[in-house]
Amino acid sequence: MTTLSTRDTRRQFEEIVGKLAAEDPSLARPVRMIPKRVLLSILAVVGALVWAGLSVLMVVWGAVGVAITCVTVAVAIGLGVYRQRRLSSNN
Repeated sequence: MTTLSTRDTRRQFEEIVGKLAAEDPSLARPVRMIPKRVLLSILAVVGALVWAGLSVLMVVWGAVGVAITCVTVAVAIGLGVYRQRRLSSNN
């Protein structure tokens, strides 16, 4: 069994990608990503709207609204912690 150097495997990879891009030009187009600042801005606006809705809910429904708000906040924090741990474990 022969081992390939990193340079050889990289060259083979580039050849394969070049052939695939020649067959289907859409593969060669760069993927458009949403910039992190825009994504954070969208998340902040959505979070503010949700919080405003929960604030109104607490006033209108009283104790039930407070309970719903507490559950919603706990779930949001739990999802944030879960996502952060998952991202940390991948690095």
